[in-house]
Amino acid sequence: MLDITQIRPHFPALARLQHGRPIVFFDGPAGTQVTQSCIDGIVEYFTRSNANTHGQFMTSHETDAIIVAAHEWMADMLNAQHREEVYFGANMTSLTFALSRSLGQTLQAGDEIILTKLDHDANYSPWHLMAQDKGVTVHTVDVNEVDCTLNLDDFEKHLSHKTKLVAIGCASNAVGTVNPLKQIIGMAKAVGALTFLDAVHYAPHAPIDVQDLGCDFLGCSTYKFFAPHMGVIYGRKALLESLPAYKVRPADNALPSKFETGTQNHEHMAGLNGTMTYLEWLGQTYPAEVSGNFRSARAKTLHQALQSIQDYEADLSRHMLAGLSKIRGCKVYGITDPARIHQRTPTFGIRLDGENPHATAKRLGEAGICVWSGNYYALNLTERLGIEESGGMVRVGFAHYNTHAEIDRFLQTL
Repeated sequence: MLDITQIRPHFPALARLQHGRPIVFFDGPAGTQVTQSCIDGIVEYFTRSNANTHGQFMTSHETDAIIVAAHEWMADMLNAQHREEVYFGANMTSLTFALSRSLGQTLQAGDEIILTKLDHDANYSPWHLMAQDKGVTVHTVDVNEVDCTLNLDDFEKHLSHKTKLVAIGCASNAVGTVNPLKQIIGMAKAVGALTFLDAVHYAPHAPIDVQDLGCDFLGCSTYKFFAPHMGVIYGRKALLESLPAYKVRPADNALPSKFETGTQNHEHMAGLNGTMTYLEWLGQTYPAEVSGNFRSARAKTLHQALQSIQDYEADLSRHMLAGLSKIRGCKVYGITDPARIHQRTPTFGIRLDGENPHATAKRLGEAGICVWSGNYYALNLTERLGIEESGGMVRVGFAHYNTHAEIDRFLQTL
């Protein structure tokens, strides 16, 4: 189990006070706090190595090395076979729109894709709009309302030889549901469909092994796992090489730069590299048991870190669910059975009877507790649950730097 007293000093924002008390950062699903090593990496880059790429001078060489290192780190974190299978961009949403445009060139009228009502809209609208442009049929998988899990019977009903793509989230950013990914990917493969996973919400909470999952594409966002704002896409090398890329003509057509349009965010890559050194330290200091065919010893260490995080956060989630169950008039959406704790992330959608979620979030914020309210771009889900017009939900999300004491303070305030 993680020693929280060793973890929190790595995150300087956690020392921030409001009205003389530490701020409680339960806003992680929209972006976590960053490590000191991340901040140091950005400062170091701007102080010493700020230059564009491929120049014949020292600072440009240093920038090139930072970019290569960022791709290697992300390949290790996702256990991709090659660093060229990982590419960066402004954010996951922009990258998914671009990828949908490329994949759209391989589809035609009469083809079908499958989306879900559980997903963030960044894994819905890009594919839906592409389908409209190409005359492709869209099927949307329903949810089981009682626990906000995907209805797999409905998913299976939509699968056919016409299915060309299944786009699904690893975990719900609204209620924390973790989808049965290997089962879904296996079902998609059986009909010859490609799979795209949205791992934005999942990546801070559990190890990801794209080789073990067998997915074709995966998107995530570095600012959700203790690093600066960037998006990342993983794609199988053969697929990326075969797809058309929309880019300016002089740009390199080799991977990964084939899909990295324009000048990349070098300083944020330097910050990401700093964050990864923290995760490496975490895996070395608290090495949870993991298994797999890892691309490197460092990849295994990063997976050990994320497994330790998942185990610690499961304990936080049990504590939270036990406390919420004692609050009269508090509705919890999603999985509430402690025996199913590994089927959810430590993210909770709740409502108090008789109060708009925005009012609840405002009162918590005034008490120094940061939470979100609304739909957090999970619009299909809040509409499906019938709560969109009345304010959606209050979203409370933990990271591994949060504590039992913070949860108790939240519960008492609620």
